[in-house]
Amino acid sequence: MAVTWRIENMERDLVQGDNTDIVTTLHWRASDEDSDGNTASTYGTVGVTLAGTPTPYVDITEEQAIGWAKDALGETYVTSIEEGIAFNLNERTNFTASGTPW
Repeated sequence: MAVTWRIENMERDLVQGDNTDIVTTLHWRASDEDSDGNTASTYGTVGVTLAGTPTPYVDITEEQAIGWAKDALGETYVTSIEEGIAFNLNERTNFTASGTPW
């Protein structure tokens, strides 16, 4: 199992100073699935301030945007998100039951 990160949407300023189409907010989803088909996911939004020469909007890759989101969230929070997803999957598969069959 490995957590998969996706960018669901990006908000951008159409004009920001001398630049156009500057990404300001990323909507992300992190998810995983176990061998039994159980899934767990977390959705969030993070604001980004991108330094340096902006990547033209049409040239942004999802991998690049995921990197921006993870950088903005910080390593500790990213780890916490991924551990939370793993915990949720584990809780779904390791449980007990009681009762009678009749």
